[in-house]
Amino acid sequence: MIGRSLLVLFAINILNFYDRQVLSTLTEPVRKEFALSDTQIGWMTTAFTLLYAVIGVPIGRLADRWNRKKLLASGVTVWSVLTASTAIAGSYGFLLFSRLGVAVGEAVCAPVGTSWLADLYPPHKRSGALALFMLGVPIGMSLSSFCSGPVAQSFGWRAAMVLAAGPALLLIPALLTLDDPRGAGFQPAMPAFMPAFFVRPAEPSPWTILRIRTLWWIIASGALFNFTMYAFAVFLASFLMRVHGVSLASAGIASGCIFGIGGVVGGLTAGRVGDHIAVKRKDGRMRVAALAALIAAPLMFFAILQPPGAVAIALPLLGLAYGFFNMYYGLVYSSIQDVVSPSLRATTMAFYFMVMYLGGASFGSLITGNLSDRMARRAALAAGSPGITEAAKAIGLQQAMFIIPAMAIALALVLYAGSRTIEGDMAKWNML
Repeated sequence: MIGRSLLVLFAINILNFYDRQVLSTLTEPVRKEFALSDTQIGWMTTAFTLLYAVIGVPIGRLADRWNRKKLLASGVTVWSVLTASTAIAGSYGFLLFSRLGVAVGEAVCAPVGTSWLADLYPPHKRSGALALFMLGVPIGMSLSSFCSGPVAQSFGWRAAMVLAAGPALLLIPALLTLDDPRGAGFQPAMPAFMPAFFVRPAEPSPWTILRIRTLWWIIASGALFNFTMYAFAVFLASFLMRVHGVSLASAGIASGCIFGIGGVVGGLTAGRVGDHIAVKRKDGRMRVAALAALIAAPLMFFAILQPPGAVAIALPLLGLAYGFFNMYYGLVYSSIQDVVSPSLRATTMAFYFMVMYLGGASFGSLITGNLSDRMARRAALAAGSPGITEAAKAIGLQQAMFIIPAMAIALALVLYAGSRTIEGDMAKWNML
């Protein structure tokens, strides 16, 4: 049975990724208004992820020792206000500033949400609960694409940014009515922010997580996964518009179908398969995640390879690949909860996010954007053009996106390596 807490946290995570994705959906009109290069577009996401990663660690430690409900409500308020403020941007610098503010607020969501649900559900039900929570990723991105593209085409991209912030007005009051599964007896351990880093003698030290072998494999997988997903999400709409010639509204709808259908099917499959296989073998979730990444690689390769105009072939392949990629969340996030002590779950997730974002997401869009610019210049020179034309930009982006299937193969190998150590680490480190 799906409880009210799971539904509210799920809705908040939808808004989290709606607001994170909205500017990527609107990349083309923003790029043209401010005359931005793909490298500058990629840098906005890189700056977002760098700050998100660094600030997430103290926030995760705070979530393990303080009132999670108030902390999450504060985060939702901050990121919603800064999302809406993008509508008044008059320069690239202000766009960058607003995205950094969104990063600060959104850094609260995952550590609080995943640790809350891990406390609420027993191990044999965690894959399903966390998979549903993480369906906020494809659903949020899908709704962002569905709504933002048509709204921007009709009313301008600034109106789409304001619309993205609206749901917070309903979700924050709903969140404040929930009961934290820690119970009424939980006592906040810190009167101020800094003491959150000090540990009482009865608690396991946060440094113990660094001794868990499986966690390092999972962190490495997270870096590869986020590199892949951010490169894909940031440039998908641009890829469809430049390479296949679709309109802004159509690109938004097509992206929404890919994120929504592929992501939801993949997420639900991960929850069902993960809970089923966890009963039979302790390394099952990690092995299934490795297989899913391996299947996604050729699907993504052939989707990108399609010639201009072959949307009818490219879109189903992109949706299937994204679906297999999206199985990662329910399978791997539940594996993290399996190998750490309950009192360190939010801290562990925050540390995981810091490394995966610093080592993956922060480079995914930037490197892909830089590759796109380089390939576009090469295409323009080959065509004898004095400047970089839109046709050259299309060729450059298509060639740059082949980095995604290459990363998927590396992801599968790392996840398989993690599956070989997880059983021993579950017995040693998870003190349930």
